[in-house]
Amino acid sequence: MINIQDWLETEKLNTKMVLQVHDELLFDVPQNEVDLISKKVKEMMENAVSLEVPLEVELGLGQNWLEAH
Repeated sequence: MINIQDWLETEKLNTKMVLQVHDELLFDVPQNEVDLISKKVKEMMENAVSLEVPLEVELGLGQNWLEAH
């Protein structure tokens, strides 16, 4: 989460990390940043630590939290 927030600030993006719920992160993403944020956050989360088994990250998109599931 910290690395993602640092990246958002460094890149001066308008995306905001809004909430963490257990193993989920919720972002408010402008439409023009959706593709970039989706790819980069997935990559950063899957490579956050090195484990014997791969970390798999799922993404959901929607106008609200319910739609994203």
